[in-house]
Amino acid sequence: MDLKDSAAEAAWRAEVRDFLARELPSEIRVRRGGPFATTAGPQAEGEVAGGEIRPGGAGFKLAGGPWGVWRARLAERGWIAPAWPKEYGGAGLSVMQQFILNEEFAVAGAPALGGLAVTMTGPTLIVHGTEEQKAEHLPKILAGEAQWCQGLSEPGAGSDLASLQTRAVLDGDEFVINGSKIWTSGAQTANWMFLLARTDPDAPKHRGITCFLLDFSSPGISVRPLVNMAGGRGFSQVFFDDVRVPAKNVVGEVDRGWYIATTTLDFERSGIGTAVGISQTVDELIAWARTDADGGSTLKRNPALRYELADRYIEAQVGKMLSYRVVDMQNHGLIPNHQASMAKLYATELTQRIYRTAIKATGLHGLAWDPASAYAANGARYSRGYVQTVSSTIAGGTSEIQRNIIAQRGLGMPRD
Repeated sequence: MDLKDSAAEAAWRAEVRDFLARELPSEIRVRRGGPFATTAGPQAEGEVAGGEIRPGGAGFKLAGGPWGVWRARLAERGWIAPAWPKEYGGAGLSVMQQFILNEEFAVAGAPALGGLAVTMTGPTLIVHGTEEQKAEHLPKILAGEAQWCQGLSEPGAGSDLASLQTRAVLDGDEFVINGSKIWTSGAQTANWMFLLARTDPDAPKHRGITCFLLDFSSPGISVRPLVNMAGGRGFSQVFFDDVRVPAKNVVGEVDRGWYIATTTLDFERSGIGTAVGISQTVDELIAWARTDADGGSTLKRNPALRYELADRYIEAQVGKMLSYRVVDMQNHGLIPNHQASMAKLYATELTQRIYRTAIKATGLHGLAWDPASAYAANGARYSRGYVQTVSSTIAGGTSEIQRNIIAQRGLGMPRD
């Protein structure tokens, strides 16, 4: 693995940096480094209706001001969906170009737009969607006129997603859906859902599943916001009571949804944005511990903390190397498998170690929860981060699942 840019890569990196220096509005710059980094979601990008949750009715309006300016500047270059083919409004970038773009965006604190609509819904439609589906949905994704959520996990189907039991039964030219989904990020503001439901209950669990594009304003949908340990309300449980979906909203073949849902374009999957954020978190923690050594920091009276901070710094650099390894494999035409699981496992467990170290560095000040409190260390960033990162090793595939993948596919160990 060569860590140096080629001449073409260096030129591309310079182009991205120059663009960010000129075009990124300072008002929307992301504060990187941890679970409380600002992200580009509907709350930031547009106006969200408050009060009662009305599925499909909350949504958001395309923002003006700096968010609208930023969207227009990215859209002009196809950088909202950099991996999408140019004919669908993307930039058609190579894996290495995407990697460099993502790395420089992360370093600069530049928010990406589109979320899972760009990384999941769009690619699936590009490969498997009808021309009617592409024409209806792809332009709205790029324009920010639709907010998508994904209906995947269920109360009894998380890591073992193929065990999902939400049912879709054909009735004429519509499917009738009953069941529920949980941990649905963005459901409070979504107006569309990418849904997996079981259409053949007698088939093996990876079969008999179908993909649907669900209009969230359809009758029979209810949303119950869920509150996490840190008081956040980013996800919900969604209930379906005889929700009717036109058969034309099926993506691909009926009963083949499991294989269709795994479709992606040639996205780089290094997780470099996470690795950069982790490194910036450690840098910020070290700087705070030094400058506040006569206040909230325990650095002066706990010499061992120096060694622990040094360990976290080194580990953050290792995390970057794992990300570089993944993108290097992709750049050579290889498909990362257990290597991506290694990077994910390492990053999430490192994030928890970082915030444990942060709590040691803050001492009793780490108990303060109110960011406005005079006793809160760095605006309660570390106390809140410590609580928030409890879920890091659960979300996106548990550490246990990642270790199974590494053991079986990387080390060749038996399943039992």
